[in-house]
Amino acid sequence: MAKTLNIALVGCGFMGRAHANAYSQVGHFFDLEYQPVLKACYGRPENRANLEQFAARWGIESVETDWRQLVTRDDIHVVDVCVPNHMHHDVVLAAAAAGKIVVCEKPLAMNAAEGEAMVAAIEKAGVANLIWFNYRRVPAISLFKQIVDEGRVGRPFHYRAVYNQDYTIDANVPQGGRAMWRLDSKVAGSGVTGDLLAHSIDTAEWINGPIARVVASTETFIKERQHTDTGQVEKVDIDDACMFLARFANGSMGTFESTRYARGRKNYNAMELNGENGAVFFDLENPHMLEFYRYADPQTGNKVEDHLTGWQKIHVTNFEHPYMDKWWVPGCTIGYEHTFTNTLADFLKGLETGTPAQPDLRSGLRTQRVCDAVLESARTGTWIDIPQ
Repeated sequence: MAKTLNIALVGCGFMGRAHANAYSQVGHFFDLEYQPVLKACYGRPENRANLEQFAARWGIESVETDWRQLVTRDDIHVVDVCVPNHMHHDVVLAAAAAGKIVVCEKPLAMNAAEGEAMVAAIEKAGVANLIWFNYRRVPAISLFKQIVDEGRVGRPFHYRAVYNQDYTIDANVPQGGRAMWRLDSKVAGSGVTGDLLAHSIDTAEWINGPIARVVASTETFIKERQHTDTGQVEKVDIDDACMFLARFANGSMGTFESTRYARGRKNYNAMELNGENGAVFFDLENPHMLEFYRYADPQTGNKVEDHLTGWQKIHVTNFEHPYMDKWWVPGCTIGYEHTFTNTLADFLKGLETGTPAQPDLRSGLRTQRVCDAVLESARTGTWIDIPQ
């Protein structure tokens, strides 16, 4: 018999919509013991009309304009934190104190100090938890990791990550408000480092192990923008662009780049790992394809036949590929929204089996520490060591 999990969505913007869709769809495609029910959602009092429209669209039973009241309701089992970054800390602490299961959007917090307190509260309460690094559940990225774990790349030498967009090039784009809070440091904490590179860092460490040291440089190209909330032209304190070098604990070298000023790039989240026996490359703007360079047999270490070496493109839609047996027939692709459904399915299965799904909030704290080290390095111009 299915077990009901009543969900409280704390936030009903872009991420709230992505999560609501996952809760609505997961039971249609995955065989799970737990059945999520969209019980309530939170929005600010001044946005009540939008909040009620959101609830009606997704079949959410009730709305709240006081998140503290929402997270302590007796009929709520799971608190899903998808409000802007500056609220994560307080919501997670309150939810943990109320004994709720906590799932939280990335980045974990405004900084590692907040993240430490959040993880301590979660672990003291002993509640199940997850951070929504959804790109781990792109089937091609999961296959990327599988290929590495199978030894097909061999000893790693280089890891490269690029995450570029172009939506803030115009100087007339404001900062702040519901749409552009990611440009306001008081709400976002950081710019592309916390927003985009957090994804790249999480994926890199998941695939290639922990980052040991970083040295970074950041840039804010447009120094002042009008603030939506005040109407005044104010200083921009977030990083528009960030590049950093990394040394991984396994001895490999890494390069990471992110900007919102890459004209023509909409969501270019790309990664490549070069090793002794092969290489793998992925680009999120072509999400159903994975490129693999097969050089040596992982069992023998011998080079494959010369006429078979080279890059091959794998169309990641077959039933044997990660998650694809839950979706359509081979050759039919899935999209961005499915990564959240896949993530949720793994989390619910973890509740069922007692083997917690990853990444949890402690894993998110690890990523937050790397982000903090990157920003500190950019400020000081020095290499920063990251405790393992």
